[in-house]
Amino acid sequence: MRKTTPLVLAVLLAGRLIPALAQNTPEENSETTDAPWVRPIRPDRPGLSITPGVLRPGEFQLETGWQRLAPGGGVGLPSQATTLRIGFFSSLELRLTQNYAFGPAGAAARGRGEGPTPTLRPDSTGWAPLTVGIKLLLTPDRASRFQASLLFEAAVPGTGQRGLRRGTWGPGGRLLLSQQLGRRAALVGNFGFSQPGLTAHDALAGQYLGTLALTAPFTDRVGYFVEGYGQGHQQLTTGATAGLYYRPWTGLRFDATLGRVLGGPQAGATTVGLGLGLRLGGNGEH
Repeated sequence: MRKTTPLVLAVLLAGRLIPALAQNTPEENSETTDAPWVRPIRPDRPGLSITPGVLRPGEFQLETGWQRLAPGGGVGLPSQATTLRIGFFSSLELRLTQNYAFGPAGAAARGRGEGPTPTLRPDSTGWAPLTVGIKLLLTPDRASRFQASLLFEAAVPGTGQRGLRRGTWGPGGRLLLSQQLGRRAALVGNFGFSQPGLTAHDALAGQYLGTLALTAPFTDRVGYFVEGYGQGHQQLTTGATAGLYYRPWTGLRFDATLGRVLGGPQAGATTVGLGLGLRLGGNGEH
């Protein structure tokens, strides 16, 4: 009887555990639950690359940062970028983005949504146009090593300061791809197109965008970010950005970055940035 007792207990324990495991989602049973896009916060900043990760229903994520661009031989131009992300359904999130340009009139930056570097123009300090967007997750399993999403955005006409305000919608779209490397590193690629208006003439003035970024950890809380990008149409702007991030807990992350424009009208300019991402809501398990 003493020999059979452990076997009986093991059978009873297995009988309780197997149904419980069967009720778990593929994500919860996956060996990649510590992947960059499953539990730790994964902001769409810094840099131009946007991750394919979509928030769960009921989750809110605020991402904000300050950046200073210093053209070669010019005056530094500071700006701020803020995005609010709201999770809807299981594979859809709503995005609201609005940037703010500091500095004297006539020497301020346009928003991030129109390019990696500011454009000098008169009367362009203050709020940039509000940009609304929707990110749709195409990958059925959030814990899979490969992720894909579509992002559609548009600048809202009549919003922002007069020097930055638009008279029509400025649509844009991107294909967002991500591949997990190892257990927690991720390689992210963006391929997209945006235009200043809705007409065929606006399409001719549109800009293509391509980015490739690598995010990987040093420790459970500290990691690094490296990105290369190209944007433009008739004249291509290229550059690179690198930085560090610190995540004191799962839903909070700070970042610091340094970048340089390598080609195009702003070649030789450098950027310095600081930012944070904060996630709230959801079921509280991640």
